[in-house]
Amino acid sequence: MAASGSSTDRYLDPPVEGNFTNHGATASGSLRVERDLSSSSRLGVIFRHGSSQFLVPNENIQQEAGQRQDRNSRENAAQFSIQRIFSSSMVGDIRGMARDVSAKLWSNPESTPIAASQDRGFREFYLNGTLSWHRGVHEWKAGGDMNTGTVREDFAYTITDEDDFDSGVPLDFTFAGRGHDREQALFIQDQIRRGSWTVNAGLRWDHYSLVVDDNAFSPRLAVAWSWPGKELVLRASYDRAFQTPAIENLLLASTDQFERLGTETARLPVPTSHGDFFEAGVSKGLAARARLDVTGFNRRMTDVADDDLLLNTGVSFPIAFLRANIYGAEAKLELRQSSKLFGFLGYSYLHGVGELPVTGGLFLGEDIEQLESTEHFALTQDQRHTIRGRVTYQFSPSAWVAIAGSYGSGLPFEDFQGTPEEAIGQFGQQVVNRVNFETGRVRPNAAVDVASGITLTKSAKQTLRLQAEVRNLTNRFDVINFAGLFSGTALAAPRTFAVRLRYDR
Repeated sequence: MAASGSSTDRYLDPPVEGNFTNHGATASGSLRVERDLSSSSRLGVIFRHGSSQFLVPNENIQQEAGQRQDRNSRENAAQFSIQRIFSSSMVGDIRGMARDVSAKLWSNPESTPIAASQDRGFREFYLNGTLSWHRGVHEWKAGGDMNTGTVREDFAYTITDEDDFDSGVPLDFTFAGRGHDREQALFIQDQIRRGSWTVNAGLRWDHYSLVVDDNAFSPRLAVAWSWPGKELVLRASYDRAFQTPAIENLLLASTDQFERLGTETARLPVPTSHGDFFEAGVSKGLAARARLDVTGFNRRMTDVADDDLLLNTGVSFPIAFLRANIYGAEAKLELRQSSKLFGFLGYSYLHGVGELPVTGGLFLGEDIEQLESTEHFALTQDQRHTIRGRVTYQFSPSAWVAIAGSYGSGLPFEDFQGTPEEAIGQFGQQVVNRVNFETGRVRPNAAVDVASGITLTKSAKQTLRLQAEVRNLTNRFDVINFAGLFSGTALAAPRTFAVRLRYDR
């Protein structure tokens, strides 16, 4: 049995320096039971409950108006698993889960420019079965899974500031929808080890049915060659991906009710996404004291899943656009523990380009122009340069200290529809100073963290550990996202202190 809870006044990344209405609390509990049914089979059961209640952070204008938006979510779940050993070379496994998830949003009448409310939920049953066996150089695994569920969505809004919207947008709107989710999959895979070679190959079939009905075959192949005497590994892989649309507000994004209200509307069913992922890399040990890993990757996707906001309500819903191409490279130098010092240094380069038009989702007013656009744009995760590192010094077997650092060259943001003065009034001067409107990116961010830990007591039956940490040691002010999802902007946390006491028995 386990239980936990937390409370904080910085639950979400705030959109302004003031950190308004940012309180949140979480609670969770679980119970786990395992029992041997026989010498060759075992049963496990887990019951889990979790909940959260938090406020949506305000921008300056919303705070002045007295806006308050509350969100809460709840999950109840039960899981079971049965393992069966058929022979020394064959094992079977069956797993299942029943889950009930709900989420709500409430806005007070002072909310601006729109007051929204929402109550949505999802009930599902999931079942998975696999059979694993080995023969010679082969390690086989085959199985399937199914998922069935019901989706409900209730949503309403009232516009409180008509100047922020097109004249055709209705002042009030309510929506209630219900849907049935049906998903099935089958797969088979094999891992072959022969000498210096390792090959993983597999084939998966998926079927999905909710708003759209689609199925796909997804092959995957990975090959690695090692030279143990030189601590050298070469590897390459290909994976065909099949991704279903996000379920949050999917029915709302697919409704035709906006059309009956007289506003200019375009609605396309949100399709499934398909992708081809390529990767190649090399790992090399360096004088038995360090290891260097270098990886290059290219990910090409069609009908790319993304999110959009409904009329600045803070309620997101899924959309899809035509195509995306993400490519880059990663390098990591790991210093193995030598004497008392160890750590790592990593660098990544990433470039992501998306291509319109949109191929799925709900669009109102001026947003309909995206249906005919062929524009290319930087993806939200397109941070060209990222550096991370950490060094730990072990004073003794029971005490250590570490310092970590990170740097990001800055993420892109959508064009801000307003003047610099309006941006300052909405987000504040210090936030705007960290945004480059000419390049369409936030300015680079950096942080230094320090941590230390000590084992207070340790025996064969129990261990007591104390750890202290300071994040963003220099208290640097950084903007991570600008004009993005929810309240629009996310700021890096200021200097933060944390102390943890852990007891294991």
